[in-house]
Amino acid sequence: MINEIIKKNGITFGVITGIGSALITTLIYTIDLELFTSWWVGVLSMVFYIVIAIVLLSKTKKELNGILNFKDAFTTYFISAIIGLVISLAFNIILFNFIDPSAKDAIKELTIKYMMETMTKFNAPAATVNEAINKLQENDQFSIMGLLKGSLTNIIFITIFGLIMAAFFKSKTSSQE
Repeated sequence: MINEIIKKNGITFGVITGIGSALITTLIYTIDLELFTSWWVGVLSMVFYIVIAIVLLSKTKKELNGILNFKDAFTTYFISAIIGLVISLAFNIILFNFIDPSAKDAIKELTIKYMMETMTKFNAPAATVNEAINKLQENDQFSIMGLLKGSLTNIIFITIFGLIMAAFFKSKTSSQE
């Protein structure tokens, strides 16, 4: 049985994460599609997710009177991350496959252009550049299937990140002090 505080915080912060992710995507979509290929937008998004995780686990630990074991810390984070991922996934599927399917083609072209420029800047062989471009052209990362596959990769990242956060936020036992 999951502790009510863990469940409540996981769900609440999962919804916050999902809505935040949808808002970030909406802002990028409305401001400039080219931002989808911007490295600094990716960094800011990661900072958002890290801050949410820190606030979530700090709040949960405080509400549990400073006692948060590894399993509870991981469970709290994982509930939150999965709910956030599902909300974000649903939003992206709707946006890129039903509301504006042409946006995914525009983003793909921008990604190809960005990759070509970056690989050329680093003197990548032409064959390597062409191979990478061909793979990008064949892959529709914003199709329903592409988004679902990307989510599986995200779940692996979420799990690893959650394990690290849980190790960091777990309460020390008396033998560790």
